[in-house]
Amino acid sequence: MQDSRNMILAVALCLAVLFGWGRFAEYMGWVTPPAQQTAQQQPAQQQPAPVVEDRPVSPAFVPAPGQDIQVNTPLYDAVIHSGGGVLRSFSLRLYGTALADLARPAPRVNMVSPQAAAMAPLGLVVNGQPSWSTGKWASAPDTGDIALEADGRATLRLSGEVDNLRIERELVFSADSYLIHETVRLGNPGAQARTARLIYTAAADASNSTSDNYDGMRIAWDKDGSLAEESSVKTLESTGVRDSGRIYWAGAMSTYFLSAVVPDSPDGGMTVKGRLQQNVYRVALEEPEINLAPGEEKTCSVSYWLGPKERARLQSVSPELAKSIDLGIFSLIAKGLLWLLQIFHSWTHNWGIAIILLTVLIKAAFWPLTARSYSSMEKMKKLQPMMTGLREKYKDDKERMNKEVMALYKTYGVNPASGCVPILIQLPVFFGLYQALLTAIELRHAPFIVHLPFTDIVWLADLSSKDPYYITPVIMGLTMFLQQKMSPPAADPTQQKVMMFLPLIFTVLFLSFPSGLVIYWLVNNILSIAQQWLMIRKNSAARA
Repeated sequence: MQDSRNMILAVALCLAVLFGWGRFAEYMGWVTPPAQQTAQQQPAQQQPAPVVEDRPVSPAFVPAPGQDIQVNTPLYDAVIHSGGGVLRSFSLRLYGTALADLARPAPRVNMVSPQAAAMAPLGLVVNGQPSWSTGKWASAPDTGDIALEADGRATLRLSGEVDNLRIERELVFSADSYLIHETVRLGNPGAQARTARLIYTAAADASNSTSDNYDGMRIAWDKDGSLAEESSVKTLESTGVRDSGRIYWAGAMSTYFLSAVVPDSPDGGMTVKGRLQQNVYRVALEEPEINLAPGEEKTCSVSYWLGPKERARLQSVSPELAKSIDLGIFSLIAKGLLWLLQIFHSWTHNWGIAIILLTVLIKAAFWPLTARSYSSMEKMKKLQPMMTGLREKYKDDKERMNKEVMALYKTYGVNPASGCVPILIQLPVFFGLYQALLTAIELRHAPFIVHLPFTDIVWLADLSSKDPYYITPVIMGLTMFLQQKMSPPAADPTQQKVMMFLPLIFTVLFLSFPSGLVIYWLVNNILSIAQQWLMIRKNSAARA
């Protein structure tokens, strides 16, 4: 039983370290919380950008002569400047900002805020020259709104000249996707051979993230099918990031939203650069050098994703883009749990109830393993007096003591690891569900119990944010304490003290957890208490 308890204690402490390290580091002053980082950046917006070598992104937006053109789809309303094709606004129709008042709808999420628009998202840099401020442009249409065609697409064509090269940009917007596809045609009208290097840009500020431990902004990219991220404000403001190779996409993202450049044909010659400048996360993706003979024309293609990180829509673009939703090392388990969660939601139309049903299903699946663990611990409990006697008798002969203890296990048919194995088997499921609930955009602003019972006080109106009154984490801590009281005490006094403080430690950690995660853990604890009570009754009846 002592070995099983050691394993349980080790697992619990690992969980505490895993989930509590960031908050503890903030408390000690070793790192700056994202919310404070954002606040610290505000005064810097009035200062010139720091000078570094090899600036990784394009200059700020200085509009060439042109008009604002509106593109409206069922998913978003976009405003593009015809003088180069940069985005001025990209408002999502299906997503609102943080809930402020349930009595009226929240303002829409704008993927291109005024601050981000100043950094020229969807901009094209040609041979180091920002096409939106140095080029000459004409557009078709040249003003007004672009209507969707019968096929659900809208097309904007821009013709211009940058660095004595002819440039044509064709931007295609779709009614059923957040992906904007672009075809760039380069022409060399001169009598001499030319080279051209294109850079595509994306930009986003932190207005669409909550800037907490679970929804912070960062720059991310996929290289060779592996996700890379950089969230350090210090790094992004000073040196930025740079990487080259087979780049599938690169962008600025929070937990729930992504602004990214997506090459249509990634190859080993692409370079991604990113930095944080004037509180805007800016990303540039650079094409390999293009050679143009006199009179020659060449075509390049790229896409841009601006919108929510919805798994199905991202997957329809590419598996690599879907990896922007980081499901961790147990991603296969997380995907399966999300699939089940969506099924339960289709039945109940309430994500909170869906989480409870999923918790019950997981608990039922592991019920035999947990029962076996309880049974093993009960057997170990019976052997505890004999084991204590052996340890006392052979305290000066460790080898003999271990030999006698193993003989005792063999005599009574007890496997000391049988109490630990079920716990270890369940850990991947827990971590997979943790990551799934943490990244699921379905839980963003999803209500469970909107008002405290018998009151008008808004309570669990958003499963992606913490319980505003800490009711669920406190109850969760009480259930952990009850579990401790129902379990036999540890033989080691030090372990007794540590186990006694675990409910308090976990309660403090869970105070800031998204309420959807707290509900899972709380329901799991309640079911564990019920199972433990049944096992105690069963063992008592057997002894009687």
